[in-house]
Amino acid sequence: MGESVAEATITNWLKQVGDKIEADEAVLEIATDKVDSEVPSEVSGVLVEQLFGKDDLVKVGQTIAIIETDADAVLKTTKQEVVVPVEVAAIEKTIEVAKEAVAAPINFSDSEKFLSPLVKNIAKEEGISLAELDTILGSGKEGRVTKEDILNYIKNRSTDVPSVVEAVKVAIPSQPVTPKPQPATTSLNGGDEIIEMDRMRKLISGYMVASIQTSAHVQSFIEVDVTNIVKWRDKVKFDFEKREGEKLTYTPIFMEAVAKALKDFPMMNIAVDGDFIIKKKNINLGMAASLPNGNLIVPVIKNADQLNLVGMAKAVNDLGNRAKIGKLKPDDTQGGTYTVTNVGTFGSVFGTPIINQPQVGILALGAIRKVPAVIETPEGDFIGIRQKMFLSHSYDHRVVDGALGGSFVKRVAEYLEAFDVDRNF
Repeated sequence: MGESVAEATITNWLKQVGDKIEADEAVLEIATDKVDSEVPSEVSGVLVEQLFGKDDLVKVGQTIAIIETDADAVLKTTKQEVVVPVEVAAIEKTIEVAKEAVAAPINFSDSEKFLSPLVKNIAKEEGISLAELDTILGSGKEGRVTKEDILNYIKNRSTDVPSVVEAVKVAIPSQPVTPKPQPATTSLNGGDEIIEMDRMRKLISGYMVASIQTSAHVQSFIEVDVTNIVKWRDKVKFDFEKREGEKLTYTPIFMEAVAKALKDFPMMNIAVDGDFIIKKKNINLGMAASLPNGNLIVPVIKNADQLNLVGMAKAVNDLGNRAKIGKLKPDDTQGGTYTVTNVGTFGSVFGTPIINQPQVGILALGAIRKVPAVIETPEGDFIGIRQKMFLSHSYDHRVVDGALGGSFVKRVAEYLEAFDVDRNF
């Protein structure tokens, strides 16, 4: 999962106890911060035990499931026998047992059988008593009751034999049974549609509010002439793609300039921890990217200052492409020291981005536009068409003063305007 990731939350089991699993097939989904990942099986076999449930927090290195690779032994099933009570006394005794089961919560520890969390949950929801569970013949390893066993029991019980709970309903008609309400994620109220936030949106919401409450946000804006960059890219982009097998966008060029400026102003490459400032050794640039569901995520280009333009382009394209198809790994979003977001992608001229904690700065790249501009020459000034954009720098005024915040973004602009149109890629 990456050396910087210590734990993850189980968000969904894709396979249940008793299910067959092929090697490299996804068994469950996990989440770390904002990244959801699938965990594949290393072997083929049958899932016989889940050691953690949904929403459990698991540390890296812990065993989360047991897979039996001898599929024939696990899949060997035993025909389920349903015993129909015919004696009146037996029926009355069953009803008495059921009354006690309904009145008191089931203590699964009283059973001598091993019962997986999934089987326990099904038993609770279906009102199956511990006595009933003990009568179910398990087809799993060492006679364990599998998901299929308990579902077959419920099916046979509902179609062939009155269930114990149903018997109680008949015997005690004065005891109402209230169905368990099911929460609705989407509902209509008149003309308004109510949609519950997904997990990612809830996390983003929490991060943004926490950042605003933590940092004193201040912005500096500067306009940059990127005509040379536009001309150079138009001139080399086809040869670049032919030679490197990668598309050349503007993003790696901007990232290169930001990395250079961070080396010039190392106090922008810091983090805040309480009353302490942590000066980061490495320059790890976060790059806002879109996920398949439309949410944004920030994968990180590690040691960005050590990459040439080709290396930067490959890193940008790799992270961006994997973000679009939901294939980012947990470690891809860890360890960022400064973040860049391209609001120009959506047509915005400039923006006021929120700092990605515990960093102290974030740079927004505005849309590149053709604008009339004053051009200074030895022969005098004249008006010409230039390619320009705005850089919007948000920084934490607790630790970054206006002089530093403004000087940093000005240095980024200087690197961009001084771009060499004759450089090789």
